[in-house]
Amino acid sequence: MYADHLIQPWLHCLLDHLPGAEVFDAHTHVGEHDPSGFTARWDELLGSLEAIDARAAVFPLSEPSGYREANLRCAEAAAQSGGRLTPFVRLTPSEVGLLEDGLSAGARGVKLHLSSDGFDLDDIRLNRLYETAHERHLPVIVHAGPELDSIAYEVLELCARWPGLRLVLAHCALTDLGQLRGHVEQAPNLFFDTAWWNPANVLALFRLIPPGRILNASDLPYSTPVSHTFTTARCAWQAGLDVAQITAVIGGQFARLVEGAEPLELGPPPAAEPQPPSPLLEVISTNLLAALEPMQRGDEPGVPLTVARHACRVPDDDPDAPTIAAVSRLLDLYEEHREHIPQRNQHLPGWDLISAAAIVARTPAAPLPAPT
Repeated sequence: MYADHLIQPWLHCLLDHLPGAEVFDAHTHVGEHDPSGFTARWDELLGSLEAIDARAAVFPLSEPSGYREANLRCAEAAAQSGGRLTPFVRLTPSEVGLLEDGLSAGARGVKLHLSSDGFDLDDIRLNRLYETAHERHLPVIVHAGPELDSIAYEVLELCARWPGLRLVLAHCALTDLGQLRGHVEQAPNLFFDTAWWNPANVLALFRLIPPGRILNASDLPYSTPVSHTFTTARCAWQAGLDVAQITAVIGGQFARLVEGAEPLELGPPPAAEPQPPSPLLEVISTNLLAALEPMQRGDEPGVPLTVARHACRVPDDDPDAPTIAAVSRLLDLYEEHREHIPQRNQHLPGWDLISAAAIVARTPAAPLPAPT
């Protein structure tokens, strides 16, 4: 999906440094009726996972007509996937009765989307769900995107009331990271996923939250397991996590959660980035991110891409030359392939190559593939 085939070698370079690591994406959707216009097919999800021998939790995109049939399709697809897919049940307060059917069909967790489905986290009709999740140690993934107001109070109340529940705030907890960072030790059942496109948010998560609470997630179709595992792993390296911690983040910890096992304790957040980006790398990464934002809306990258290209002109003996050369290779791939990548959803073809280049520029501490 998208430019996965071009980004895959860049991810494999990272995985080569993580012997025995297994990728388990905590957040993917499939469906074709979401009012946002975004869609994802089963073959697209499975293709991205198979490319890196990964697993994923899967649940429906928004289904205005309800989630009974969509949840059933997820369970059926997972049963036929050879273990590659783990179904989650997507629910609204009026559909809590679907939980037991979903669990009986193989679901290992729950997804709640407060804004898309229009309800509050503390809706009393959800208490039955939370009680079941507490008793069975189920992960419950909660959308925490930028359109929401704060949910910090409700999150901490739920974690305290239902300690067996594993509550996962999606999208780097965009609503509340600043408010929740000081309460994580008192909420051992609170987790965060990395499904957001800006590396600043992902890096903040790694610098502020213990690594044992962070889960790799792509949010397909807004990214892919290939593309966002690349982002998560590079940001983890940049933040200063060690190999064992990164291995847990990209899949090991989530595997324990879906199995109902006790999560690993992986220590505190790192104290400092081992190799902060230079001023020139900051110029490149920030301009590439500025170029990426319109591309996600289907528009051309504009002047910021040109500015980033100019900043890549450095002599061979420049201290940043290896990282900048890698950025330039990704930008060259974009120019070479942009006309041949099929457009999916509203993203401009090649957006994920620009994203990968921005990530590389911001993460000079992470391994790079050998020059070609």
